[in-house]
Amino acid sequence: MLVLVAPGQGAQTPGFLTPWLELPGAAARVAAWSDAIGLDLAHYGTQADADEIRDTAVAQPLLVAAGILSATALGDVSPGAVAGHSVGEFTAAAFAGVLDDTVALDLVRKRGLAMADAAAITETGMSALLGGDPEVSLAHLEKLGLTPANINGAGQIVAAGTLEQLAALNEDKPEGVRKVVPLKVAGAFHTVHMAPAVEALAKAATEVTPADPTVRYLSNKDGQAVATGAEILDRLIGQVANPVRWDLCMETFKELGATAIIEVSPGGTLVGLAKRALPGVKTLALKTPDDLDAARELIAEHGVA
Repeated sequence: MLVLVAPGQGAQTPGFLTPWLELPGAAARVAAWSDAIGLDLAHYGTQADADEIRDTAVAQPLLVAAGILSATALGDVSPGAVAGHSVGEFTAAAFAGVLDDTVALDLVRKRGLAMADAAAITETGMSALLGGDPEVSLAHLEKLGLTPANINGAGQIVAAGTLEQLAALNEDKPEGVRKVVPLKVAGAFHTVHMAPAVEALAKAATEVTPADPTVRYLSNKDGQAVATGAEILDRLIGQVANPVRWDLCMETFKELGATAIIEVSPGGTLVGLAKRALPGVKTLALKTPDDLDAARELIAEHGVA
């Protein structure tokens, strides 16, 4: 069984959209999206530097646009399940037919702006813990008042909170943790610090009518399949201020009998986790259009009718 996944914020790199815009019709499609959401996606995906695309309000729609564009380039795909990490959940919702592509991008643009505003209220951030026992680390984070914002599986946990709390974590690491690495993000995403963004996104979502998914859609909340578009939209809103449980998504991949995973552009992060957590499952990251032929071969071998 094939699973199609979409990465979250932090996967973007300068110029990563450039080769995808060379595909037939891609530039016109991105231009139309840009007009619809009021953001020059082509500029940010081809010419902007790392600091410009680190901006939450830019990175999020850019990632979703790239994910949809690269997935479309695969042609007809019938995955057994779809899932996305954090903002990648919107990409997955577009894959599953829950949200129209332009609607998904418009919501994500509003999500990014709202999260950037929320991040400006208090100085917050996120740090990755390298090594250590997850249970020990989780207890230690609780003691320091930090939130395990991403529990990614394969032993990877990302902590989030105020800069003071993160400084304390750096000085007082959980037993077994080799290193605490600050992430280049604008704030403590997927924590209570994002509550104002939840309110803004909920208001924007009142104008959206989601469809029920056409393929199995797995949620970051608990890794479980969600059957209705209405519940998926509710979860997309609430997830802004709640931890990403990618570990549970991967457990569900295993339970469903996944044999292959394709990560859409800018792929790499999620297949890296899968290689460690799901040995034996074939993986492929769509980094550039040069990867499309190999991806299509994987689809032919592992896709479902």
